[in-house]
Amino acid sequence: MIPRVLSIAGTDPTGGAGIHADLKSIAANGGYGMAVVTALVAQNTRGVRSIHVPPVDFLAEQLRTVSDDVEIDAVKIGMLFDENIIATVRAWLARTAPPVVVLDPVMVATSGDRLLSSRAEDAVRYLLTDVDLVTPNRRELAVLVGTRDASTWDEALEQAQVLASEYGVSVLAKGGHFETPITMDAYIDGATGTVTEFSATRVATKNTHGTGCSLSSAVATLRVRHGAWEPAIDEAKTWLTDSLSAADDLQVGQGNGPISHFAALWRQSAPPLPASRVAEEWWTDIAPIRESTDALPFVRGLVDGSLERGDFTWYLQQDALYLRDYSRALAHASALAPTREEQAFWATSAHSAIAAELDLHTHWLDTDELFVAEPSATTTAYVDHLLALAARGDYGELIAGLLPCFWMYVDIGERMLSHAASENPYRQWLTTYADPAFRDATTRAIEYVTSHAGHALPEHRRRMQRAFRTSARHEHDFFTAPSGRNTDSDARDAVAWDPHGAA
Repeated sequence: MIPRVLSIAGTDPTGGAGIHADLKSIAANGGYGMAVVTALVAQNTRGVRSIHVPPVDFLAEQLRTVSDDVEIDAVKIGMLFDENIIATVRAWLARTAPPVVVLDPVMVATSGDRLLSSRAEDAVRYLLTDVDLVTPNRRELAVLVGTRDASTWDEALEQAQVLASEYGVSVLAKGGHFETPITMDAYIDGATGTVTEFSATRVATKNTHGTGCSLSSAVATLRVRHGAWEPAIDEAKTWLTDSLSAADDLQVGQGNGPISHFAALWRQSAPPLPASRVAEEWWTDIAPIRESTDALPFVRGLVDGSLERGDFTWYLQQDALYLRDYSRALAHASALAPTREEQAFWATSAHSAIAAELDLHTHWLDTDELFVAEPSATTTAYVDHLLALAARGDYGELIAGLLPCFWMYVDIGERMLSHAASENPYRQWLTTYADPAFRDATTRAIEYVTSHAGHALPEHRRRMQRAFRTSARHEHDFFTAPSGRNTDSDARDAVAWDPHGAA
């Protein structure tokens, strides 16, 4: 059965919040959306300019018209504006008794300003006894409980438990306003007080307009489908994280733009690029970087055996420092991966980077020698780039940024080994670049990254390629640094690549 879900809320002409967001959210989660307008709002991604409230008699007529004709499976309530509107909605709920009612209490603006009068706030508290689930953000939760804003997630969770106990209503407490890498939400059962927590990696985007509206309407829809709150919330959060991850692709408005409600659908309907074509385009794009890397003194010295031992030792120390954080970025990719196969691959690669690779380093240097050096400016820049990609929480961009460390090393290693004489003192090291197991891992990494890019929206694919190109530049600079390590800047010979344009 397709859930028939009614949204009772205000409008948003830009389509990111209110009933416009509700209808998209309901449809994206498999429901049929309907809408009754409580207020006409002149707003955009930068804020609200004015609000027009139609007569409550017209609101009551809208509600009667829908329920007289359509069997409603769930109701999502958003902006109610004043106590007269709230009274009208309560009367209709009492008469109609929808099986699922979710309230997103729109009470506090993003600026922190209270949107309702004290009488209207009291009316919302009375409304809590008529709904099944309330989904307040941090500020709205504090208003409903009658206390100050929570400063920590634990404090917010305590407030949500107080609210659930006092009104006998189930609560979805949201932790998105707390600036933590992992966001926490919690479902508190109004009947039993049982707490179920949910976590997700924070998506680094300013485009969060309508997030509360969208989540609550998704939960209402999925509650009908699943018959229980916990799986509905879990699925809704997964969908919301995906919609946030693709929000930057929309480029709607100049302020805090909307989420991409149909990101998953658009990925399925957009004709994908073959992975082989993506691989060819990206590899060709960094050809100037690769050619310049081949000509670097450090690379030539490794091939002909003339490299100074001090330069090689310094390189090994910096490489050990790099691998320590590179493994963290690989582990983060495993946490974000959409399939078990990809999770296992990136996790195995993380272990290999910190265990197997560093074990190879100790054939040349003692463990104590590996970590006595300070990270160079070049090493720090590369690591910061990868960890910034990890912090953003975009799986595609992160794995694209990780790929050059696989691909460029295999390519240059195999060619260096083929030209290295048998008496070359660095030949044993060069064999690590051309190891067949590493070649197999690189092939899989290329397949995962280019397949993901091929199925991504064009703007997302461009961001992935930019991350890939930037990492390729850092790889070049990493090979450059040992030759310039005794100068004022260890990257003085680095080629200046533009990470936002053509290489």
